[in-house]
Amino acid sequence: MADTDKIPSVESASDVSVQQRRDYPVRWYRSTFFNITVLGLCNFSAPGIWGAMNSLGAGGAQSPHLVNAGNALTFCLMVVSCYFSSVIVKYVGIKGALMLGTVGYAPYAAALYTNNRFGTEWFIYLGSSLCGLSAGLFWMAEAAIAIAYPEPWNKGKALGYWLTYRLAGQILGGAINLGLNADRDQAGKVTYTVYLIFIALQCIGPVVGWFLNKPDQVERKDGKKVVLRIAKDPWFELKETARLFCTKKFLLILLWIGQAVFAEAVYFTYLALWFSVRARALGSFLSGIIAVICGNLLGAYLDRTTIALRTRARTSFFVIAILQGAWWLWATILVTQFRDSQPTYDWASHGFGRAFAVFIFLTVGFQLNYLFLYFVIGNLAEDEEQVIRYAALLRGTESG
Repeated sequence: MADTDKIPSVESASDVSVQQRRDYPVRWYRSTFFNITVLGLCNFSAPGIWGAMNSLGAGGAQSPHLVNAGNALTFCLMVVSCYFSSVIVKYVGIKGALMLGTVGYAPYAAALYTNNRFGTEWFIYLGSSLCGLSAGLFWMAEAAIAIAYPEPWNKGKALGYWLTYRLAGQILGGAINLGLNADRDQAGKVTYTVYLIFIALQCIGPVVGWFLNKPDQVERKDGKKVVLRIAKDPWFELKETARLFCTKKFLLILLWIGQAVFAEAVYFTYLALWFSVRARALGSFLSGIIAVICGNLLGAYLDRTTIALRTRARTSFFVIAILQGAWWLWATILVTQFRDSQPTYDWASHGFGRAFAVFIFLTVGFQLNYLFLYFVIGNLAEDEEQVIRYAALLRGTESG
């Protein structure tokens, strides 16, 4: 992790320990808190609701296979759109990139609706494609904003607060679905009414993004201006992004990124295969609440400037790694047993708690990994343009 004397523009959370904390007056609608709130609401209406649908297990479908194929297409296209995202930022700015990135989510929700109600399959692939092309841009933009906008002593808490909104989508989706399907104790698909609510929420994403301040409009309490733009030509950006991918710093975190995001491809399918509709809804709701609490606790710890940056980083790393290993071992043992017994767990079933808890823990682990990765990337970047490139590489690697 880069030392603070090697980071001329992008401050690490340890800077405040060697600099006098300042409290410049800021207008509320230009403050970092306002902007992170807008960013969070965009996160809620786009990937948050997407996560809500996936947290129902297989997008709420009875069988996970079609939705999993669509998600694979989404993530493949996100790799491409992430790679070209810094070029797009050059022409439309970081705010424009965020707004454009929200537009592809609603078609995916509409595709799930038509599949659920009419059995349409081709729309799943079209919706997944549109979602993938826009989501890569959105993921890069939101990550860069979340890293670059906050004051150095607020970065961890800001990351936790922002990621809370993504989980709020999952919590809302779980609450809605739980209310509609509380009496369904068998395996199956969710009611199509749920998707109409999801589509409406995702359609407001671009409107919410319009309220985000451009970087030069943001007012920080340390008095520093935010510079988050791409000034060089597109060919230079593509070469520089590729070069940054091959640096020792980024290559060393590739395996960590891989293990962090692999869980998302597993635990929602786990939920769809082995649990009833109402148990899936309960899992979506409860896991989101617990992950919010744990994520914000980690963010607060990462901002504890009375503790050395290296100590905060290393202790967080080892705690997350040990917990991940324990949860995956637990999940592997359970799934091995399920292959023979083929259960469908409801909350009234014997053994439900043992099978259900591992889903909760894997969801929490995903949130902790996510937040910690942004913390690492924020400390690797040496200038604002690198923030955009690193954010694109992080999100593209996650998608791959």
